[in-house]
Amino acid sequence: MQKQKLLYKGKAKSVFETEDSDFLVLEFRDDTSAFNGERVEQLARKGQVNNRFNAFIMQKLAEAGVETHFEKQLSDNEVLVKRLDMIPVECVVRNFAAGSLVRRLGLEEGQELSPPTYELFFKDDALGDPMVNESLSITLGWATQEQLAEMQRLTYVVNDVLAKLFDAGDLMLIDFKLEFGVYHGRIVLGDEFSPDGCRIWDKATKKKLDKDRFRQSLGDVIEAYEEVAQRIGVPLD
Repeated sequence: MQKQKLLYKGKAKSVFETEDSDFLVLEFRDDTSAFNGERVEQLARKGQVNNRFNAFIMQKLAEAGVETHFEKQLSDNEVLVKRLDMIPVECVVRNFAAGSLVRRLGLEEGQELSPPTYELFFKDDALGDPMVNESLSITLGWATQEQLAEMQRLTYVVNDVLAKLFDAGDLMLIDFKLEFGVYHGRIVLGDEFSPDGCRIWDKATKKKLDKDRFRQSLGDVIEAYEEVAQRIGVPLD
């Protein structure tokens, strides 16, 4: 299946139509952004690494019974996906305190959260992706109560599967975000899962191995992504 008209260009990915209205091509670019696009740089190999990382994770989730939009890898930086009607609400799970949660509540970074927390954010860069709740999401027509319940259930399944996967690589899955959409009436996991959209630390040293290396100017961003990939078994060649 060939990519055709450019449908959308995001901060790190481009979306193309195909000859089949049910499918799209996602192109992972080397662009890296932070602070809602205020800082943008090109990092060599990033598109390829994230594409392979995402494909590996999506296949692991499918094996665990989570339906995803992933169909197959097309090239080093392209993937074929189902065309979803995206729900503009991000689902965030936090296993340990970091990022905005630390700033909001004054928690200690790395504090374990048991049980993990679950939050919803309205996906809108111009507004800074504000936190919302189920009531607002339903009232404003973003999703139904049933859809939100299924999104929460699937998010916790994803957390259970991936926390174990990363733990086996001596890594801590600190937090992550997921996006869902509707495909022929079903709630399906969309977007991507890569170190761009989660926080991952080394279990022993607490070294950050995710996009915080870019946000905080720690350096070796792609090297950290590759280290995570190798430790959980992602084939990068």
